[in-house]
Amino acid sequence: MNDKQLSVMHTGKGFIAALDQSGGSTPKALAAYGIESNAYSSEEEMFSLVHEMRTRMIKNSAFTSEHILGAILFERTMDSKIDGKYTADFLWENKGIVPFLKIDKGLAEEKNGVQLMKEMPELDELLSRAVKRNIFGTKMRSVIKEADAHGIHSVIDQQFEYAVKIAGYGLVPIIEPEVDINCREKAQAEKLMLAEIDSHMQRLDKNIKVIFKVTIPDTADFYAPLMTDPRVVRVVALSGGYPQDEADEKLALNHGLIASFSRALSEGLSVHQSEKEFTETLMQTVGAVYAASIT
Repeated sequence: MNDKQLSVMHTGKGFIAALDQSGGSTPKALAAYGIESNAYSSEEEMFSLVHEMRTRMIKNSAFTSEHILGAILFERTMDSKIDGKYTADFLWENKGIVPFLKIDKGLAEEKNGVQLMKEMPELDELLSRAVKRNIFGTKMRSVIKEADAHGIHSVIDQQFEYAVKIAGYGLVPIIEPEVDINCREKAQAEKLMLAEIDSHMQRLDKNIKVIFKVTIPDTADFYAPLMTDPRVVRVVALSGGYPQDEADEKLALNHGLIASFSRALSEGLSVHQSEKEFTETLMQTVGAVYAASIT
């Protein structure tokens, strides 16, 4: 674990940029950027185009450590290069931004009101490669759709099981049990989830560091107690499908909770924009997300 990067993530002012769209979400991300599916004829071309999009964002003058603490990468982005450097090295050495890696392989079918992560049989190989690529931490996502106690227990149990394995490689896991913003009993689901997290934290080794990535809660400062645990590096929030303005507004009500936005961060960016237009749009978005993250 890089102690300087740990300090940045624990005490720095800013947010985490989520640049981790994978195979299933990449076509949507490209379409939102102005590149339709008829512009590429293979998966390789698709991933090449999305790497160009991410590279454009990362190299832009608006994408700096003044506002952005970390960036979450997709596996192919980790293995790709920017100006001759692997992406994680470029982020840290050129930008001072801490690199993370998305490790999950998507969601299983819904059961008991939740979607667990699919099995990850090649996780050890991926974590070993992440260490070689100078990745600081990882991110893995589950989804809670109903306030079902059994289902929520299974989500948190799986997340912590993987978190312990990840920590064994010297990486800091981002535990992401997303509560769907359309959940009929969202506040109750959040209460059940926090109780499960508290129970698992009581059994977690005192030397393991974790980050939590959560849906912006219905009750302001709901996750404040988590932030006082010395093993919790940070608690961050996903945009969850809220439009950027609404996500920023909700986030600002939660003191100490910082953003880790994906769709909201890239909102308004287009392949057809000039560099000036692209920079102005990204700068406006970064500034708004940053302002909401430092309350």
